[in-house]
Amino acid sequence: MDTNSHQTRQTQDLLLGFNIDHIINIRQARLTPYPDLLETLRAVEAAGADAITLHLREDRRHIQDEDVRLVRQHCTTRMNLEMAATEEMTRIASEILPDDCCIVPEKREELTTEGGLDVIGQFDRIHTATRILHQQGIKVSLFIEPNIEHIRRVPDIGAPVIELHTGTYANLQGTARQRELERLQQATDFADELGLQVNAGHGLDNKNTPDIAAMVKIRELNIGHYLVARSVFVGIEQAVREMKQLMAEARR
Repeated sequence: MDTNSHQTRQTQDLLLGFNIDHIINIRQARLTPYPDLLETLRAVEAAGADAITLHLREDRRHIQDEDVRLVRQHCTTRMNLEMAATEEMTRIASEILPDDCCIVPEKREELTTEGGLDVIGQFDRIHTATRILHQQGIKVSLFIEPNIEHIRRVPDIGAPVIELHTGTYANLQGTARQRELERLQQATDFADELGLQVNAGHGLDNKNTPDIAAMVKIRELNIGHYLVARSVFVGIEQAVREMKQLMAEARR
């Protein structure tokens, strides 16, 4: 290992964004007042989560407008709002003023976000949303595939951060997974050369996270579904602590 790589491993902590959408999925399944959003927020922040991520979807299938306002009022770490690049969501974000906004693709029929943004085909729409959010002092991230041609256009859009989609990697096994991991590493290196901050997320769990966490140029992982599932057995605070420890060990 060269000296610069060793210094990077020592000085850059890998951050964890906790996605609370899946907690709210449980609430919305029966429209109950539980699980309580603020209780969840307090627990995951106390356990060491570095950010709270939530996705306000067009169809409001889980997170509701009031949830976004509550998180903004009570979040003591950093609020990351995932949103589509629509006029409605750009207006809501401009009113709520989260710390970060991650622009993601969105389809009504999908179970969860499927793949990254079409940065080339949707350039104008994404650029407009990014410009408006930037004017409000919101740090913008683009949820994107590990595709060099798409990443190349991100500086033209004006977003300082990308979040690499790890869902394909998470769903593969064997040599196919290794190839996708190499693709993610190449994309990370290329984005870093462009001066972009690199985050990653989707489909990450205790088995597949270490290889992603070991990429020292990745700054933050956003994880939700696995942590909520794990919390059924060990509690939500322990689930967060376990993941933070796993991520830290991968950086050593």
